[in-house]
Amino acid sequence: MNASAPKDILRLYLQNARDALLWKLDGLSEYDIRRPLTPTGTNLLGLVKHVASVELGYLGDTFGRPSGEALPWVAEGAEANADMWATPEESREQIVGLYRRAWAHADATLDALELDTVGQVPWWPAGRDEVTLLHAVVRVTGDTHRHAGHADILRELIDGAVGMNQADTSVPPGDAAYWAGHRERLERAAVAAGKKHGS
Repeated sequence: MNASAPKDILRLYLQNARDALLWKLDGLSEYDIRRPLTPTGTNLLGLVKHVASVELGYLGDTFGRPSGEALPWVAEGAEANADMWATPEESREQIVGLYRRAWAHADATLDALELDTVGQVPWWPAGRDEVTLLHAVVRVTGDTHRHAGHADILRELIDGAVGMNQADTSVPPGDAAYWAGHRERLERAAVAAGKKHGS
């Protein structure tokens, strides 16, 4: 990798987000990777399915480079939010495999085109649907990091595992007692602030 080459920098940050998101599935049961943990149903495998679809759309179809992957959950007439959860028939291996193929397809687009290449986003309004490859890669990277953050919180709720990857948790060291005490301290501060500021 050339640390000063724009495409290499873009690919590095996108790949970091991809790897962080997939790591959140490691060691979990089929139930845990699918279970909805927010009122809107956010779940780990659904996040992977969603970002795979996003990469194939923005870094494939948008630049006239269709992947050939069947994505019925984003086709016209698909159920709302169908890309945000996996059906019982869709296995972890299928969804993760799709995501890895999406990476390869997106990376091939990045290799084949200049960053100022203009594409058209099929689902954006006509007349406002043009985007450069640079814009699309930054958008996908931002979206993937956002969802990796969602996944980090979901994983912590499931079994307490945190961090960007196995080698770099990015969290100060502390055992369960330390974190319980830390959380209690924050709760006390929140209660005190609520009383002090009247909310």
